Amino acid sequence: MLLLQSDTQFALWSNMRLYVIIPLCALLTITKQEHTECTCELNNSERLFPHEKLRNVESSTSDCKSNIIPQKSVELKSLLQGLEQRLTQLSKDVLILEKEDDRGLYGILSLYLIENEMNEIKQLIDKLNSTTQQHQILAASATRQLEIMKTEMKVLEKFDTMQVIKGRQTIEVLRADLDSCKKEVKALTQLPQLPQGTCPRSRLVSVTGPVFYTEGEYPGLYSYGAWGCDPKPEKGKENWYWLVMMTSNNRYSNYIRFYSSLNSLIRGVSAPGNVYIHTSNPTTNTIQGPNNVLYGGALYYNCYNRDAVCRFNLTTKHVTTLELHQGTRYNSKANFCHLEECYPYTDLDLATDESGVWVVFTTSLDFGNMILSKVEEGEPPALGKTWQTSVYKQAVTNTFMACGVLYATRYVNQELEEIFYSFNTVTGKERFNLGIFISKISPNIQALNYSPVDQTLHVYSDSNMVYYKVIFE
Repeated sequence: MLLLQSDTQFALWSNMRLYVIIPLCALLTITKQEHTECTCELNNSERLFPHEKLRNVESSTSDCKSNIIPQKSVELKSLLQGLEQRLTQLSKDVLILEKEDDRGLYGILSLYLIENEMNEIKQLIDKLNSTTQQHQILAASATRQLEIMKTEMKVLEKFDTMQVIKGRQTIEVLRADLDSCKKEVKALTQLPQLPQGTCPRSRLVSVTGPVFYTEGEYPGLYSYGAWGCDPKPEKGKENWYWLVMMTSNNRYSNYIRFYSSLNSLIRGVSAPGNVYIHTSNPTTNTIQGPNNVLYGGALYYNCYNRDAVCRFNLTTKHVTTLELHQGTRYNSKANFCHLEECYPYTDLDLATDESGVWVVFTTSLDFGNMILSKVEEGEPPALGKTWQTSVYKQAVTNTFMACGVLYATRYVNQELEEIFYSFNTVTGKERFNLGIFISKISPNIQALNYSPVDQTLHVYSDSNMVYYKVIFE
């Protein structure tokens, strides 16, 4: 029994050895065959790329480039220019014939020449029509090809499994957004917007423009006047603009004209219209001189025939007065001037900035130098703090206030005005060499107002209303 079991185990073991040896031999044989010859089968689950469609798109692109060339538009332009020249020459020849026709040989020859010219013109027109028709056919064909190419490219984009095209498109969008952002940042850097009612005491560095100008409703009629917007408007009047024209002898006025928007002012459409201080012009407490401002729903101006500031309340239609210092010069005795002329009745100059209303004047006690005073709001208004300057008023053509700094201008020539002087009411420091130039559209500037709402200058120049942008450091 034991012997039989042993024999059986030996037989099994022998068979296992045989089974192992046979597969190893087979493996060696296969390896040798693979070394001499290898055959691989690859199963791709993706769709085949449509190379034919890509070739069609490339071919269509090449056709468009070869058919639509700049020379074709040049050819059409040349034909048009030739036709224009021929027609001009024909008109001249006909005029000569009409003037010099002797009803003889000369007239017959001239008619013959004109007939030849007309035949040539007809040939040009026929060629122009033919060329135009060809261009129309070419444009229609190109349009069809572009539509086909667009469709085929959409099909090809589906094979972009790595989303390379989509990635490039995203990059282009981001690049465009970045460029736009850079431009906006640059614009904000160059044109800082100061919020209403605040002032960083920054320094004025330049004036750009004119941004626009308009002659308004009365082109060239009233040389002296002023215009602007209220820095502290009443509710519902935030977009209103005002205009005061010296309607009597370029010296006096008795009403304010209002416009519901800047666009209305430019188009000359006045609404709600005029608000009258008095029916007579001039008379007591009406306007004298062009240097006026509107602030807090009230007009501030030089009272007629007085050394005082008048305040006309638009709501109550009531006028209150503010007496200035003793010896204040008025009635055209201390005007703004340049070498060629003085601007009459500009003794007092009212101005506005972020903090309110100011008045510039001079007295007989200050040797003609400019005096600056703050006008305090109230009923009646009061004269606040006063500063003396070192600049002679009649050497100045205009003044304005911005961020608590007084600026003065002078005439350079018919095209330029210079902001040459500044006085800082906080530090008391004066500067005489600013060198900031304003480009003019007309030789004279009769009024100059600063708007703290949008940091602009509203200029009245020889009946034109001009708008400039002010740049701060």
